[in-house]
Amino acid sequence: MIRLNIEHLPSGATPKPVWLWWSGTDADAADTDRLWQAYLRRFDIEHTFRLFKQTLGWTCPKIRTPESADRWTWLILAAYTQLRLARPLAADRRRPWERPIPPERLTPARVRRDFRHIRPKAVCPAAAPKPTRPGPGRPPGRKNTRPTPRHDVHTPRKTAITTSRKKKPTNPRPRRTGERPS
Repeated sequence: MIRLNIEHLPSGATPKPVWLWWSGTDADAADTDRLWQAYLRRFDIEHTFRLFKQTLGWTCPKIRTPESADRWTWLILAAYTQLRLARPLAADRRRPWERPIPPERLTPARVRRDFRHIRPKAVCPAAAPKPTRPGPGRPPGRKNTRPTPRHDVHTPRKTAITTSRKKKPTNPRPRRTGERPS
């Protein structure tokens, strides 16, 4: 366990000590500096993975093999790199609650918002696609010889006694008609 004492915070709040865990046994001053700096960068890493999953669709496809998962990961990383490289071309298309950011500090999510304006300006290295017919596919009436592999999914079951819910009464409540009983 490593305890970091913070002298002051930019907000002026009272600093509390930060406890970091490291599996090494012989941490020197250089290791300690690297650890607290890595701790400060954890938010960047978490937001990067959130961008990969939510915005770039890292977890969307139903991938069957580890090799295709690796290829898909490399494609997501290539898209992320392209968004980083497109920073100088992008305008800051921010939402009303977001603060303006200088162009050199735009996040990949903000660059992606402006990508439809960047795309017509960018040079396309590929030629226009040639029209073609679809492939023959599987002949009609023939069964699929390579079915999708199914994997057992472990779902934990409750072992404790479950509490029963109160049932709603079957008879409706009496309507209020505005008349007073005599």
